[in-house]
Amino acid sequence: MLDDDLGEARRWFAEELRFVARIEDRNVVDAFAAVPRERFVGPGPLRMLSQWNLKDYWTPPDSGPGAVYHDVLIAYDEQRRLNNGQPSLWAFVFDKLHVARGERVVHLGCGMGYYSAVLAELVGPTGKISAIEIDEPLAERARAALAFWPQVTVINGDGATVSLGESDVVVASAGATHPLPAWLECLSAKGRLVFPMTTNAGGAMLLVRRRGRDEFEARFLCQVLFYEFAGARDADVSDRLGQAFAQDRGAGVKSVRTDEHAEQATCWLHGDGWCLSRRELDPAP
Repeated sequence: MLDDDLGEARRWFAEELRFVARIEDRNVVDAFAAVPRERFVGPGPLRMLSQWNLKDYWTPPDSGPGAVYHDVLIAYDEQRRLNNGQPSLWAFVFDKLHVARGERVVHLGCGMGYYSAVLAELVGPTGKISAIEIDEPLAERARAALAFWPQVTVINGDGATVSLGESDVVVASAGATHPLPAWLECLSAKGRLVFPMTTNAGGAMLLVRRRGRDEFEARFLCQVLFYEFAGARDADVSDRLGQAFAQDRGAGVKSVRTDEHAEQATCWLHGDGWCLSRRELDPAP
């Protein structure tokens, strides 16, 4: 497929995501139209998962570069069920994050870096992306694929333990049972954190916005299934999270508290150094 044809395929793909994910931020559409997904999925043959059949991988009849411009999961490692994520999901999430030019973004679990590249388009050349991947071969492949975006630094490390500087946006691409205090602490005055908060059977994407030193707005965006974030999981919390989801699917969550307090009626899910709360914060000034 010629470069012009691939450019057309990317633009069509991005416009389709605008409708599928109901994207309001035109910058998100343009970012997806700018990033060549074929750079970030390996040499092939392509192995895909459809959202209508998440059990069986399949190879499309046409595995050329243009085949990646569909709203499907593409395998990095089929045996581990490790995939390049669902484009419509991340388009939906990035639309809610309102990533701005010049912002500092941390991407935890960047895989081969496709969504790090989309984030790099959103922050522009004056922004900064720290893309962190624990799997060394994937990190090396991400480093090569992201060479076109000098604002991206790829780090081979554990996103649960690596030291994070002050950040405007933190994005995690693997399922955690709870928000790690370090992720919350590193957020700037108007910083945002988004991550899949999951049990062993799935969960939901949580968006957190800092409102004060110990106060954060929070809400669940949508239900999700994700590969596990090994260093950010706790079996007891997973069990209690499943019970909490069974009550209201997360609809009661309004904020995250990091202040020390005893468990009380407003606590949706109480943890060590964090608490998802039913308490609504006062309107922002």
